[in-house]
Amino acid sequence: MSRFKVFSRRAALLAGAQGLLSMALAGRLYYLGVIEADQYEMLAEDNRIAIRLLAPQRGEIVDRFGEQVASNQQDYRVFLIPEQAEDIRATLTRLGRIISLNERDHQRIERQISRQRKFLPVTVAQGLAWEDFAKINVSAADLAGIQPDSGLTRWYPDGPVASQVVGYVGTANEDELDGDPLLSLPGFKLGKRGIERSYDRTLRGRAGSSRVEVNAYGRTIRELARTEGQSGERIALTLDMGLQRAIYQRLGEEAAGVVVMDVEMGDIYAYVSTPAYDPNSFNLGISRENWQALLHDPRKPLVDKCTSGQYPPGSVFKMVVALAALHHGIITPEKTIYCNGRHRLGDNVWHCWRRGGHGAMNMEDALARSCDVYFYQVAYELGIERIAQWAKSFGLGQVFDLEIGGESKGLVPTPGWKMAMTGKPWVGGETLNVGIGQGALLATPLQLAVMTSRLANGGHMVRPRLVRTVGEGVRAQATAPENGWPRLDFSADHLAVIKRGMEKVLEYRGTAYLSRLDLDGVKMAGKTGTAQVRRITQEQRDNETKQDELPWQARHHAWFVAYAPLEKPRYAACVLIEHGGGGSSAAAPVARDVMAQTLKRDPANRPALDQLMAASDGPIHNGGGGS
Repeated sequence: MSRFKVFSRRAALLAGAQGLLSMALAGRLYYLGVIEADQYEMLAEDNRIAIRLLAPQRGEIVDRFGEQVASNQQDYRVFLIPEQAEDIRATLTRLGRIISLNERDHQRIERQISRQRKFLPVTVAQGLAWEDFAKINVSAADLAGIQPDSGLTRWYPDGPVASQVVGYVGTANEDELDGDPLLSLPGFKLGKRGIERSYDRTLRGRAGSSRVEVNAYGRTIRELARTEGQSGERIALTLDMGLQRAIYQRLGEEAAGVVVMDVEMGDIYAYVSTPAYDPNSFNLGISRENWQALLHDPRKPLVDKCTSGQYPPGSVFKMVVALAALHHGIITPEKTIYCNGRHRLGDNVWHCWRRGGHGAMNMEDALARSCDVYFYQVAYELGIERIAQWAKSFGLGQVFDLEIGGESKGLVPTPGWKMAMTGKPWVGGETLNVGIGQGALLATPLQLAVMTSRLANGGHMVRPRLVRTVGEGVRAQATAPENGWPRLDFSADHLAVIKRGMEKVLEYRGTAYLSRLDLDGVKMAGKTGTAQVRRITQEQRDNETKQDELPWQARHHAWFVAYAPLEKPRYAACVLIEHGGGGSSAAAPVARDVMAQTLKRDPANRPALDQLMAASDGPIHNGGGGS
């Protein structure tokens, strides 16, 4: 009996505890299912619905006439969804029988899979031919986890022709992740160089979104709603792609840089650096072999020779020295200096490029014949400090913020610079070298195009620009002040002497007489330059070898600067031919052809276009009056 009582008591306690537990559970269920029903319904909906970003279409880059420089084209590609592939390596092997996949591709794909969730797609290949894309679609049933896809990719119609300006796009690396979720989308590219990089945010646009239903694993079941993104803005450059292509073809295999610039407004019509890389190869993923070939090419296709390359300007710098000497009363235009081919300073002798000398030279003839002895004496009397001051006022030693990156400052040496760099004082012989554009003096083709523009337009301090408009009908910020370019302080009469000397270079048996231009009566003025790349000993001078018989890298750099038309200058051009041998033989003929093409494409010969330009870019000011 006592056992029964004990059992009954325990059963009652258990039943009571069970009842209390049931009541608590029922109360909790009531709380969750009734009182908190709205909140948990919302949480469940959030788990069921996911918002996926949609990549916007990248904005176009066009030239001054609306011709495409960078656009978008259909891209056939294939993704792999790891969680849907039973054996990733086997799947890739089977896919490799349709498209080319090497071991590095396998390693890249496996590395990317390890860094993200397994239901997210990984890019296997892009830029596929339609035939290969069709084969993958036909074989899709046997390729578990493989997902063919069609989208848009960046396309550069002219390939390398304007690559140093426009740049290229590529997948973001870890250092470039800036918090924008777009950068994590498969296949999304951002600007890596040039205009693509400088205006990346503008070109990138705004993302769209897709509202999709997903299962518990995050896999998409169906799309519920879609909001398209906003395309990036359109960037219009100052380039004329027709001219750009013509110059690129004219340069051929040369290692060269050419800049053509409007002397009034600063617009750059052509900006050509050769050889160049094809930006399409970077967009689609450049192979290691091609990358190594670019790196080890002695002509340096990855280097922008127009603004990153720095070279002694040679005799094209003599106009600045001559104008400074006239301004400071060092010499008059008529005074002659006798050139016997040698100039002695102390115990050292400096040579003229012409062995026997030029005889008596006044300033115009010294420019036309590029007499070194004349400029040795003038530069020595002028002094390095004044030479440096005038060099900087004409654009040397300056950067112009063209927004393409990599712009070099060059070097305008001074006694202070040398003391800071070497701890040694400046000596007179260094002034002689700088006076003919040699020594420590370094410049870029862009800087020399600016120098020539400022000479051609009467001394107005024009600055170059590459971007014309951003967006539809929105003009880019003007590079000129509201009241026009500031003007350099020198006499118009002195400038006229320099211009007559530049005219004689081509028209009066000067150093570029064989490259003179006569296009329907339109002529140009210019100046040759030959810059040594190595010191020449007296023994080497006595046994001089012709430039074209020397190894390529031992030859002189060749320069030519020019402006046209002669009477009312509109365009300035600078041509550099690396290791070309001589300015008159290598650079001057190219400059003649460049200027001829530029003048033939002059908007003055295209009335409708001329009216458009007058409405949008009217004139900033009225132009003032070797070796």
